Amino acid sequence: MPITIAGMSFGSLSANVKEAIGLAATEVGTSTTTGDGGMTPEERLSSKTLIYQCLPSRYGFNPDDVRKADAIEIVIGQGAKPGGGGMLLGQKINPRVAEMRTLPEGVDQRSACRHPDWTGPDDLTIKIQELRELTDWEKPVYVKVGASRTFNDVKLAVHAGADVVVVDGMQGGTAATQTVFIEHVGIPTLAAVRQAVDALEDMNMKDQVQLIVSGGIRTGADVAKAIAMGADAVSIGQGILVALGCNSHTYIQDGEHHSAAEDYADLGTAPGYCHHCHTGKCPVGVTTQDPILEKRLEPEIGARRVKNYLKTLNMEMTTIARACGKQNVHHLEREDLVALTVEAAAMARLPLAGTQWIPGWP
Repeated sequence: MPITIAGMSFGSLSANVKEAIGLAATEVGTSTTTGDGGMTPEERLSSKTLIYQCLPSRYGFNPDDVRKADAIEIVIGQGAKPGGGGMLLGQKINPRVAEMRTLPEGVDQRSACRHPDWTGPDDLTIKIQELRELTDWEKPVYVKVGASRTFNDVKLAVHAGADVVVVDGMQGGTAATQTVFIEHVGIPTLAAVRQAVDALEDMNMKDQVQLIVSGGIRTGADVAKAIAMGADAVSIGQGILVALGCNSHTYIQDGEHHSAAEDYADLGTAPGYCHHCHTGKCPVGVTTQDPILEKRLEPEIGARRVKNYLKTLNMEMTTIARACGKQNVHHLEREDLVALTVEAAAMARLPLAGTQWIPGWP
């Protein structure tokens, strides 16, 4: 299944949610990722394949946990906030989160926008070598970039020695930055994947270095399009949260549905319109560290929902592949695609539907 689960931190999400995601990923045979703040024992135990993120903040970074992981992802940037750091507000810093991050309880925690011990691609090469030595050269190393100067960034990551490059488009979600970043900074995923593939082909590294695309991937059709454009896999974050029950009218405890409408009202919002992840008062127990609220997401229930979502994406993707006459989803290719708007045709460098015209190209 070429669908992985993106890094989302313990701190942003509850321990129950991290466990649920790990259980679901294991059941469907894919990987999940730790996120900022380190690895929880529940996450490691529930996840057959777990990617360990090395982020600029280094919160919770533990060499012993790196060795326990199945791969390492060096995060240079996120699509929702390329060039920017993050913020986890104090109301989500409970004693366990504070201990893992070695920072005060209840105090806002800022994540840096750049790694403290390197400033360019040569230093990235050194860092990759360090992580390989730390793990006896047993773990593949990913490099994740927020889509901005995608063509050159992918080249630099490959030159530094990355086994996998993750390109995150601006449609990626986050609760750790300001609205102006989310809405106006970054490159759309459609344009980014085209440039990333160009970079790999220009270096003759296509199919040697894998490309994972993330940012706004929601449906099986999105996955199929990304693979047809040249990606090897996709990574999903926000869609996973919605599958877990984010914005749902109810939560399930002891097999029964309970209304969360009053809790949404207390936040000044309503089911389906909530955007209060940063408050730590998630009515359905997804983005919270509150000891009462986090129990509203039972790991087994969350795992079942995520598993069903991933299986549905897989069925949608394979249905599209079959409709294109393909025996394998990885056989999807650019010739299977056309663009429906002039803008999409220009960004994806595909012909406008019903024509052979690619805007900007002879």
